[in-house]
Amino acid sequence: MPPGTSEIRHYHQRSRQFFFVLSGEATIEIAGKRQVLRQHEGVEVSPGIPHQIFNKSGQDLEFLVA
Repeated sequence: MPPGTSEIRHYHQRSRQFFFVLSGEATIEIAGKRQVLRQHEGVEVSPGIPHQIFNKSGQDLEFLVA
């Protein structure tokens, strides 16, 4: 994800997601609360929970979503 970009806030009715940062720094908002994830850190998002990921850093962000 290029610097200064984000995805649209959304949720999944039945899917659980896990975000894992490969490189860079992610800001993720889950249920209205923001947290920063750094390289090799991850977070789980439960079904029905609004979430959005941002790259507020000056470097590319690489992450996996499962």
